[in-house]
Formats: sequence, structure tokens, C-alpha cells
Amino acid sequence: MRFDVITLFPELFAPFQSVGVTRRAFETRAVDVRLWPLRDHAEGVYRRVDDRPFGGGPGMVMLVEPLVRCLAAIRASQAADGGARLPVVLFSPAGRPLTQQRVEALAASPGAVLLCGRYEGIDQRFIDAHVDEEISLGDYVLSGGELPALTLMDAVARLQPGVLHDAASHQQDSFSDGLLDCPHYSRPEVLPLPAREGGEPIEQGVPPVLLSGHHAHIARWRREQQLAITLRRRPELIAAARERGELSKKDEDFLRGLTL
Repeated sequence: MRFDVITLFPELFAPFQSVGVTRRAFETRAVDVRLWPLRDHAEGVYRRVDDRPFGGGPGMVMLVEPLVRCLAAIRASQAADGGARLPVVLFSPAGRPLTQQRVEALAASPGAVLLCGRYEGIDQRFIDAHVDEEISLGDYVLSGGELPALTLMDAVARLQPGVLHDAASHQQDSFSDGLLDCPHYSRPEVLPLPAREGGEPIEQGVPPVLLSGHHAHIARWRREQQLAITLRRRPELIAAARERGELSKKDEDFLRGLTL
């Protein structure tokens, strides 16, 4: 798959692509990232990409013309490579929240053009004419779209075949089945931990079921932990799973026991 990234700060992307488990996706071009510095498509001595907003007010607005020229260059590159016309994704607080389901759909697609906005925003006329989708990471504001773009690239890259050591790892992640993940434990079996308010250490052990070797019991314990944690922290996810018919009778019996 391919990501064409329109950005004013291409230098932010190189370190990300060279570290961590997801670097395999970028080194092998399973995720082919192509950076398009927007100022390369601006005109004039100062290569301006922004100007003051009509109507007054604080901040600057990204200009249409450099974006149009940059996108035209991207389309020409995609056509020369025989690839598909990729949708343009803008990172914006007004977009739909990014979900694991959307990440999985993107991971199975040919890719996208990622538009990283800056300043007060982008001229609405470019958005109306060329943007296919707007995505938000949450109800807060960042300085630009580069961090959301990196987040999306990381989420998509780890789903590519051969990137994770265990291909089934992502299937047990939070949100993959609509619920939060269960707790995980490793060695040692018993761990002395200091009390929160000081005092004598408290020995914390691994839940016995995880040491039992009984795979069916372990699977059920993990499912019940998922249900309990999700009900306590994100009850709307339980409601959504019910609507989709994804909770079994055992799940519902367990949840009723928690809520009594």
C-alpha cells in the first residue's frame, strides 16, 4: 500500500520509519511512504503557503494553489506507477473519530493521500473540491496534521503481513473485537510491590488460571476480564457489541452477574 503525505515538515517522518517493529513495513515497502513538501509547490521568493483569512481573525489559512499543484504532482506520480487514484484524507477536529475498524479497512486498501494541515486551517474550497474524508484523533487540537498522520501510519503498518512477530497479535488488541483488552502478566510469578502509601511490600501473584495450562479456562478468564474492564471503563462499547449481536449467552450471564 502507499501513503502520499502532503506536509510542511517532512523531516518529522524519517525517524518514525526507522525504529520499532513497524519499521519492517516501511523498509520492505509493504507501506510505501512518499513525502511531498508543500513549499516545493509554492511560488514566489518566499514560497508562501498561507495568508490571512477573509473576514479577519487570528491565525493564517493554507492557500489553495500550492495544495492544488502538489496534489496534481501526486496524481501524476500515481498514474505513472500504474496505481489507483488514492482518496485524500484530511486530519481535522471536524472529522470522524479514528477507530480500529477504519484502520483495518485502510490497511486492506491501496492507501491514501494524507493531508497534514497547519495554522488556523485550510481554505474550505480545497476541502470541498478535493478531500474525500476527514479524520480526527479526538476532541482536542494539535499544531498540525503530522502527528495524526504518523499515528494512522503506525496503526496501519502493524497490520501488514510479516510486520509483527506473531501474526495473531493484533487480533487480541483492544478494539479488534470491539472490546478493551484483558490484563497481561509475565515473569516472575510472584512480585513484591511497594504499597501505594509506603510501608511493607505487598506480594502480587499471577492469577492462578494463567498457570493452569487449561486453554479453555484461560480463554474464558481473558474474555471475562475484557467484559469487566470494558463495562467499567467504556460501557458504550458493551452496548455497541450487543447491538451487533457479538455477545454470547455466557457473556451476557457474566455481565448480569457484574451488574447485580
